[in-house]
Amino acid sequence: MSGKALMARLDRLLANLGYGSRKDVQALVAAGKVVLDGKALKDAGARIAVDATLPQRMTIRGLPLDPPAPLVLMMHKPLGVVCSHKEEGEKIYDLLPRRWRLRDPGLSTVGRLDKETSGLILITDDGDFLHRVISPKRHVPKTYLAALDRPLTGSEGDVFAAGTLMLDGEEKPLLPAKLEVVDARTARLTITEGRYHQVRRMFAAVGNHVVGLHRERIGGLSLPPDLEPGLHRILTTAEAEAVFNV
Repeated sequence: MSGKALMARLDRLLANLGYGSRKDVQALVAAGKVVLDGKALKDAGARIAVDATLPQRMTIRGLPLDPPAPLVLMMHKPLGVVCSHKEEGEKIYDLLPRRWRLRDPGLSTVGRLDKETSGLILITDDGDFLHRVISPKRHVPKTYLAALDRPLTGSEGDVFAAGTLMLDGEEKPLLPAKLEVVDARTARLTITEGRYHQVRRMFAAVGNHVVGLHRERIGGLSLPPDLEPGLHRILTTAEAEAVFNV
C-alpha cells in the first residue's frame, strides 16, 4: 500500500468506489453533492490527486469519501457467515457497506475461515498484499483458540511440534506447530500453513474433536478486544504490514 498520490478522473474514481455508474456520479456532481476541501466540485471529468488524505478532504452527500484502493481491513468474523462469494448463505461481504460490493478492484478475503469458525480475517483489494500473506514461502503464523470435546492428554504439544504429523488423505507431513494449553479442554494453536480445515483435522488426528474455533492472530496483528463480531476496521499501511512483523 503506497501513500504516493495518483491522478484519476473524478467520475471514474467514484464509480470504481461503488457510488454508482459514471452517469450516476455525474448527477451527484451536478447536484453539488461532491465536495472537496469545502467546495462543491463542478466538473465530473476533472482529474484529482488520489492519496491517503482524500477521505478526510472529500465528502459525498455530506459523508466522508470511502477509502480508495488499495484497501486492507480487518473484520471480526462472526459464526454462521461464509467467506466465499460462491457459497450459499450469509456472506462476510454482506456485513460491509452495500456499495463496497461494486468496488473495482473488488474485495476478497485473505484466506478463509469456515462457517463455524470466528475471529480475525483480513479483507483487501490489494492483490500483492493478499498473495504475500498467503504465500507458502512466508509461513505467516496464525493463532487459533480451540475448544475441545475431550480433555487434552498432554502429548498433543509434542506431536504437533515434531513436524511429522500426517493428516488423513495427505502425503506430506505438517510443518511444526506450537500448542499452548489453556485448560483441560481449551488450547491455543499456532500454525504456519493453511491447509483445508487444518486445525480441526490436527486435533482429529490425535483423537479429539474441535467444538469451537476462533482465530486470534495473523502474524503480528491481533484481533482487538473492542472489535465486536460482525464489525470491521480499516487498517493503516503500518497496521497491515504488522502481519509480517513476527
